[in-house]
Amino acid sequence: MRVLLTGSSGWLGRFLAPRLRLAGHEVVGLDVAPGIGTDVIGSVADRAVIDRVFAEREIEAVIHSGALHKPDIVRYPTQAFVDVNVSGTLNLLEAAVAAGHDRFVFTSTTSLMISDAIRRAEGDRAVWIDEAMAPLEPRNIYGVTKLAAEHLCRLFHQERGLACMVLRTGRFFPEDDDTNTEPAGENLKANELLNRRLTVEDAAAAHLAALDRAPEIGFGTFILSAPTPFVPADAQALKADAVAVISRYFPDAPALYAKRGWVLPTSIDRVYDSRLAEHQLGFRCAQDFGTVLQSIRDGAAPPVIHEASYLSPKERRGQTEYC
Repeated sequence: MRVLLTGSSGWLGRFLAPRLRLAGHEVVGLDVAPGIGTDVIGSVADRAVIDRVFAEREIEAVIHSGALHKPDIVRYPTQAFVDVNVSGTLNLLEAAVAAGHDRFVFTSTTSLMISDAIRRAEGDRAVWIDEAMAPLEPRNIYGVTKLAAEHLCRLFHQERGLACMVLRTGRFFPEDDDTNTEPAGENLKANELLNRRLTVEDAAAAHLAALDRAPEIGFGTFILSAPTPFVPADAQALKADAVAVISRYFPDAPALYAKRGWVLPTSIDRVYDSRLAEHQLGFRCAQDFGTVLQSIRDGAAPPVIHEASYLSPKERRGQTEYC
């Protein structure tokens, strides 16, 4: 299948393009910045570029992972988010329908589920987050535009019959967190596999699963995160004393973490539940907190990639125009 992959030079794209090719697909990469997996330099917001790519490359399916993200809020105007995340998605959906496609995979984000109230973590229990959570009140322009793009996918399924898979990915970025500084680096990422993170390799694998299953499912919205060991009944204890809860599920975790010089989270304020993806999409992340602990037992590197100073290709090349 000839697949158009947007955001092909980005962090996900650099892992996803090779996996698509390994699965036998022909990949056409589209990005505003050059990269090893990018064939066409251009923006999803430019309809002429999209129409040309579809016509010249005979595109058969789309994985739309290109977007402006939360860190871009300080770099780009609000209109840029509307142009790229909303209008860009519309351009691709319209082109896919015109080409007679039967599948469209959209990379969304769990960030759009996090309101200001959840972000402040003022409650006395962890918030249990699954696909049924409502109402959704995104706290910034990134979340607002990604939610709008999700609604476009749903609309095109309902009105045009295009099978659309919406993947709300948890964290998989490699750089340092721009809001949480303690603990740092790999320690924080390892902790987040308990409740809100997946590896980039698992994120890529999930997109392949969605591409395969889209015609059968028709439309679906799925949270993607490493499977949590916790259950909703743990919510209050997780907020009050996360170490005690973690130790109940993983008795040797404190000692293993001490061996590596890491610290466990003392409080957890949210948990992403990814069971729907497992039950309906047939996808389960291969890496989780258990594999973190096993890596410590084995004296191996943790299953998360940490690149503290990672910067997206469009920023590295001094991009002056948005995607």
